[in-house]
Parts: sequence; structure tokens; C-alpha cells
Amino acid sequence: MGSGSKNELKSVHDFVVKDTSGNDVDLSQYKGKVLLIVNVASKCGMTNSNYSELNQLYEKYKDQGLEILAFPCNQFGEEEPGSNDQILDFVCTRFGSKFPIFGKIEVNGATASPLYKFLKLGKWGIFSDDIQWNFAKFLVDRDGRVTDRYYPTTAPLGMEYDIKKLLGAA
Repeated sequence: MGSGSKNELKSVHDFVVKDTSGNDVDLSQYKGKVLLIVNVASKCGMTNSNYSELNQLYEKYKDQGLEILAFPCNQFGEEEPGSNDQILDFVCTRFGSKFPIFGKIEVNGATASPLYKFLKLGKWGIFSDDIQWNFAKFLVDRDGRVTDRYYPTTAPLGMEYDIKKLLGAA
């Protein structure tokens, strides 16, 4: 998490997370990119539509600076029960996703990922702190600041205008 204390964390770029093989990934490598951060699940009723639309957004905007960071989570209805390898195989084989899939994490509670604790610090009004279900989405600007949070029921393509705005394409 960098050399600073938690109070000094000001950006998504201050975090290190694990990939599906357990290796550290420094999120500072995404400086200058617009990020869409999503907690994903393989067995959710919203899996097909979300992965399909995330793929569409990624294909359309990756060359303009969009990165989608997917974090598998099994906290909602045990809908992501597999190992990291099984999850990666499912996502890549079934959906052909090319955006990064990270190691399985928790997004709520005492053992929540430090990244998700940071993401939830925003003043979200009706959203409250906790993630409600699979496929909650956070939009992050090129400087690593969270600009928007979306309900799990928000379709990825429904966020296209906000993404284009951050990319400078709107």
C-alpha cells in the first residue's frame, strides 16, 4: 500500500492488489487511465449481461485510455465459489474478456480489500458504505480519484456517457 499510512492514501494508484496468481500488481501502473472497477461473479443472474457489456466498453474505449479492473468476490449468494484459476478460465473462455481479472477479494466487512475500503469512502448519499451485490461499479478518473459509484443493476453501457466524459470524448 505504499509507504504512507492509511490517512495518506488519496488515490486508487496508491494501492497494490493481487492478480489471479497471487502476484502483486501496483495500481500506479494505471496512472493516466480512466478506470472502471467492478466486483464480479460467475454465477450471478447479471453475469452474462455485465460481462458482455463490459467487453463492449473495453473494446470501444481501451485505445482511448479506459481500463476495466474486475475483482471476483464470493460475498453475495456465494455466486463466485471457484478458485482464481477457475474464475479466470470461465471469464476468458466463456466471455473472451481481455481486461484484467484480479484475485478473489472481499468487498465488505472487516476483511474487505483495502482498495474497496478506500473506494467506499466517497459521499454516496443513498448508496451507504457497503457494496450491495455483485457488479457494483466505481468510475475513477485519470488521477485515480473516484468520480462515480453505480448500483449493481446499472448496465455498463448505461455508464458510457460518464466514461466518455472522463476520457474527454463526450
